[in-house]
Amino acid sequence: MEILKFKLSGKSAFFKKPEVNTYCYFTYGNIHRVALLGILGAILGYKGYSQMQDILSNKKKKGKLEPLYPEFYEKLKDLKIAILPLNPKGIVTKKIQIFNNSVGYASKEQGGNLIVKEQWLENPKWEICILLDCEEAIKIKEAIQNHKCEFYPYLGTNDHFADIEYLGVEEAQLVIQDDYRIDSFMEKDNIEFIEKNSRQLRKILSEDEIELYSRFKYEEALPKSIDAEVNNYKLERFVYTNGFVKFLDGKQVYSILNQDNKEAIEAKKRKNIVFY
Repeated sequence: MEILKFKLSGKSAFFKKPEVNTYCYFTYGNIHRVALLGILGAILGYKGYSQMQDILSNKKKKGKLEPLYPEFYEKLKDLKIAILPLNPKGIVTKKIQIFNNSVGYASKEQGGNLIVKEQWLENPKWEICILLDCEEAIKIKEAIQNHKCEFYPYLGTNDHFADIEYLGVEEAQLVIQDDYRIDSFMEKDNIEFIEKNSRQLRKILSEDEIELYSRFKYEEALPKSIDAEVNNYKLERFVYTNGFVKFLDGKQVYSILNQDNKEAIEAKKRKNIVFY
């Protein structure tokens, strides 16, 4: 089995949080699984949320709600993906952007002008890995290898063009041990941190390495899936850390080549990732 790797980046991004829509529109701090599936769906030409309007209208006429996903999610929901933040410590700078929406029907105020405030991510970048274990994954590999896409891929909305850089395909290598340093996002409920003063860490590191051991942790509740009836996000808490962790559910860990830069390759030739 093989793993597809590509770099996803852009000058800005906006992955809207649906909870607040009055004073300002806020963004998630990193790309999440549903947004990534939307980008992959655009590459393959699958329909998105816009198709749901007609479908929902027909449902209302019939007087019942039936489970249904947008086409991109229906076809890609079973993909196994790993998201590796490339911004330091997984933190992407955010900035509030203020601009006018003057199409004429955006606001009921005189002149029809709406002042929009959005929180944008600045210069985000991620390494994306996809396990090539199904037909849809193979289609994505061929499209990215050949630099082809049916629709323009965006980082959230069409203000934010996505740059996609093909990094290669390599054989999936399983790593089997009790403790790991993982370079991708992980579901928080599936891991247990190995603390600095624990006996377990002393089995992994020397005394000098333990003295220098400094752990960071980025944690955020991100959409993992969508509800079949109303298509709302279902959130899960994800963690990105440089600390050692132990998996509680026997998660499979894979090793890939580190292609960040020459210095990183010399310091750490491989990365560990988990798919979800």
